[in-house]
Amino acid sequence: MCGINGIVYKSVQSTERVNQKLLEMNDLIIHRGPDDQGDYANHTQNYSIGMGMRRLSIIDLSTGHQPMYSDDQNICIVFNGEIYNYRSLKTDLQSKGISFKTTSDTEVILKLYETYGAECFKMLDGMFGISIHDQKNNKLFIARDYFGEKPLYYVNTGDRFVWASELKSVISAISYRPQINKKGLNLYFRLTYIPAPFTIYEDVHKLEPNRYVIYDLDTFDFNVHQIHNDVKPQKTDLSFDQAKKEVKDRVFKSVESRSVSDVPLGTFLSGGVDSSVVSYCLAELSNAKIDTFSIGFEKAAYDETDKSRVVADMIKSNHHEFIIKESDLSENINDILLNFDEPFADSSSLPTYLVSNKTKSFVKVALTGDGGDEVFGGYNKYYIGKLNSRYTKYVPKFAHNTVKSILSGSLKRKDDSRGFKYKLNKLINAIDYDDSYYWDIISLGFNVDDINSFLNSDYRESDLFEYYKTISGISNPKSLNDFRTIDRHLSLEGDMLVKVDRTSMLNSLECRAPFLNRDLFNFTSSLPEDYLLKKWSKKHILKEAFKSEFPEGFLEKSKQGFGVPVGDWLRDGLKNELLSYIDDALLEQQGIFDMKNIKILVMNHLNGKEDNTFKVWSFFCFQKWYTKTYLKSNNY
Repeated sequence: MCGINGIVYKSVQSTERVNQKLLEMNDLIIHRGPDDQGDYANHTQNYSIGMGMRRLSIIDLSTGHQPMYSDDQNICIVFNGEIYNYRSLKTDLQSKGISFKTTSDTEVILKLYETYGAECFKMLDGMFGISIHDQKNNKLFIARDYFGEKPLYYVNTGDRFVWASELKSVISAISYRPQINKKGLNLYFRLTYIPAPFTIYEDVHKLEPNRYVIYDLDTFDFNVHQIHNDVKPQKTDLSFDQAKKEVKDRVFKSVESRSVSDVPLGTFLSGGVDSSVVSYCLAELSNAKIDTFSIGFEKAAYDETDKSRVVADMIKSNHHEFIIKESDLSENINDILLNFDEPFADSSSLPTYLVSNKTKSFVKVALTGDGGDEVFGGYNKYYIGKLNSRYTKYVPKFAHNTVKSILSGSLKRKDDSRGFKYKLNKLINAIDYDDSYYWDIISLGFNVDDINSFLNSDYRESDLFEYYKTISGISNPKSLNDFRTIDRHLSLEGDMLVKVDRTSMLNSLECRAPFLNRDLFNFTSSLPEDYLLKKWSKKHILKEAFKSEFPEGFLEKSKQGFGVPVGDWLRDGLKNELLSYIDDALLEQQGIFDMKNIKILVMNHLNGKEDNTFKVWSFFCFQKWYTKTYLKSNNY
């Protein structure tokens, strides 16, 4: 686990300049790899290339130094991530007479590339960002894993090609400050995050998951290729009981493969289904007590530590529980939010940072329950998606609008409480008579009308989701698999995995997600929908597979998730900063927002006239990025 950086100068540069730039890029991501660093520089008559890395040592602590080279020194690799099947891949290569000098997964990738070329990326089960310089063929390869657990950014300018694990390194290595990308801006305010391939910067891209780039060092042209082809899953004929057994076996195997480590590891245990199942499996597979970690909140409505304690007692773990206060976050909020390098408004990143910060004192690797909702159909929005098609079939649009109008006043909240009113209001507003209703359900920030009201016309962008409809092949999602596929392309890559990677790596902690296993995802995609989503039982087959291992009814208990009362904090500890972001001079200088409407939105929230938590928090996070990062870019 580490972070990688790289640069191609399209003209010959001195070794000193290349190494200095790599050092600067590496220093920006020292949190991703405090244990070691390395760099590589090479030159021809036409270009200079450099690759660097920062290492967090997890596997092969003594001989896993990077960059790593082929025996003939013609191939160089830097690698961020973990390959879970590297031992079996190594055995296969050894059977072909290939020898190894280390016990690292990095060398396995290197030898695979020597043997199979770019086809080797298909063989990897893991999370990764990889760059390989092949001198013999004068090619550069960069690759990203199937789900996008590990990040990889790139930009191609007139004089250089730059790539890195974090956006800050890319921006530091170009000679100008890029303009704000309108598509990225609008996606952010619709979704509260920016999914690949877009970023907040014009012409700076995230490499999409399940992709690799071939960069031709003779012509400086490049192409992006898909690693695994998208194949529509064939429906299984397994009975529910057979499928249930298969699920249990596959989950156990995935947890086992993700627990390979030469350093201590534990689990994040929230008490929800996913983290509880992962913790149970790891405890069963371990010869000693495992460490489990959870956090709670002073505000009772957000605290669910009682659920994690039940599981910890059941599996007899060394349980570590931390109760956090608003003051704990106020000390770190700048570091947390600005480390995303672009606007990011998932407030659960705050507690994720804190549990990572506490956990790193005990272990270096933590298994998480991330991906369980996407793999097994666990989100409320999946219910809403299914409910929408039935509801709109029988309830006329005028009748729904009448009910919505009648209830709108009574459901309006004045504080950031997320009880019955909040949930009912969210459900009523999610109902959509348009064929694209699911695209609206996943929009957690501003709706289309809001964006047109709050953004000035020069910054508005239409057809935000056309690209994702094309790559997913889903324009009008209707089935559970449609919903899950869209989430894999957008919210999983752009939100959930970004949140966990940046907050954990900011603490030099590696997180692994056993549910994010391509074979497991494909298997559940082949199952009948009611195996996953049955009446009111979400993740039905996962719960049934493991219910005998837990107290009766435990897996059916509702779980709120990693919510934090940011709406209240915006009225209290963050109020003065928020007010500074609606200053006339700033808003006029930006030219992005409609000054009148954005001020009304913020002041109505601050004055308690209505609760605008998600919209105001999104605005707050954007303005923090704009003032603290964009205006203070190293190159501006």
